Amino acid sequence: MSAANSQAAHSLEPLVQAVVHGTNSLFQGTSIPAITSDAHIKSRSANVATKYRDEYIFTRELPRGAENPGAQPTSSLASTQLILASANTAHHITSVDEEVQKVLDGLSGKQSKTQAAKKAKQPTRDLVLAAANKASRQASDAQTAAAAAGQQLVRKRNYEPVKPEWHAPWRMMRVISGHIGWVRSLAVEPGNKWFASGSVDRTIKIWDLASGTLKLTLTGHISPVRGLAVSARHPYLFSCGEDKQVKCWDLETNKVVRQYHGHLSGVYTLALHPVLDLLVTGGRDSVARVWDIRTKQQVHVLSGHKSTISSVQCQEADPQVISGSMDSTVRLWDLAAGKSMTTLTHHKKSVRALALHPTQFGFASASSDNIKQWRCPKGEFVQNFDEGDGSIVNSLAVNSDGVVFSGADNGSMRFYDWKSGHCFQRTETIVQPGSLDSEAGIFCSTFDQTGFRLITGEADKTIKIWKEDDEATEDSHPIDFRPSLSRRRH
Repeated sequence: MSAANSQAAHSLEPLVQAVVHGTNSLFQGTSIPAITSDAHIKSRSANVATKYRDEYIFTRELPRGAENPGAQPTSSLASTQLILASANTAHHITSVDEEVQKVLDGLSGKQSKTQAAKKAKQPTRDLVLAAANKASRQASDAQTAAAAAGQQLVRKRNYEPVKPEWHAPWRMMRVISGHIGWVRSLAVEPGNKWFASGSVDRTIKIWDLASGTLKLTLTGHISPVRGLAVSARHPYLFSCGEDKQVKCWDLETNKVVRQYHGHLSGVYTLALHPVLDLLVTGGRDSVARVWDIRTKQQVHVLSGHKSTISSVQCQEADPQVISGSMDSTVRLWDLAAGKSMTTLTHHKKSVRALALHPTQFGFASASSDNIKQWRCPKGEFVQNFDEGDGSIVNSLAVNSDGVVFSGADNGSMRFYDWKSGHCFQRTETIVQPGSLDSEAGIFCSTFDQTGFRLITGEADKTIKIWKEDDEATEDSHPIDFRPSLSRRRH
């Protein structure tokens, strides 16, 4: 094929020469040299170079960021690469144009006009190259600054665990017997003189806190009493039970003066608002109901939980109502609007207990997976307490000294430091003589108003009072603190 093409090119040369001579004779004063095969080769080379430049100018070399797959080039770096590519393009355009221009100069003979065009294009190329160099310097400076800023953002501060405060260990002080069923609820009156207990035997008993003697027994429920609360603003005691009833007892006459009807199933928990005349109850119907104490009217129905509400707490500031449910969530409620503000889904098991800190704006939630500490008002996660033994935590209590108590189904007792989440004491309750070991369960607990006494209601039908060991010192009971990163894990 190449031999045939060369013969065809040689056969065409006389025809081309004849056309050139005819044209020369037609236009006098202009001399057009004969177009040789070299001119054809140069023209074809220029054509190929132009196509090559247009097709592959941006894909011949990898950009700087592509050499390192983990690094992403910044926008300034990408723009710099485009400017440099345009500069290289201008350079290639100029070099190709020179070759094409030589052919045109040979055809037209206008050498002076070609030189002027080259001189006119030279400053444009210099300007492009100068802009590219300037952009390259700016990109390098920006890349250096971004690297420094990236190090500041990516680098994490070393985890420094909070050192726990020393607390004296707790020991049993008194055992109170009187109920003939499990003790499921406890409440201490604001004057710190007596406390009330509710039991599966359907009675409410009033006990003297100092001596532990029985003062009064209230009957009226027809099912186990699951919740108790004593008002600090009125001489009222509120109780709820599995009989769907919520009762208000007048402590001056020791009689029921009001009943709040509305729950569709057993009522497991209740809490009084510290400022307003409101009562919040929750139970198996998966809703928390807000009642007006005086008018017995239902103010709000806080719906959103998908399972039994096992614990409810109230406080003065938003969120004024906090509820924990068997659906493993904790909800923070806007009491004015009657809607949920935040839903905390960090727990994996049923949340059976909540406890507000008496002085700090936070609370703790207990589940069988762990105990978590939260910060109000947004429900921000603070830390996990030391992991327990995986038992079902039924009760949680916090005092003003920063001692957190948790009681479980198997009788295990854990005492934590609120500030650090460190468990400084692990022990088990002591069952009443004559009881089965399976009755070593803790269902409810509360601190008295001073925080120096802990009261627990247990499955062996007794009420136990605990206090700190007065003889313990930091030397006799040193802190064994071994922090782990699991505290910060949600």
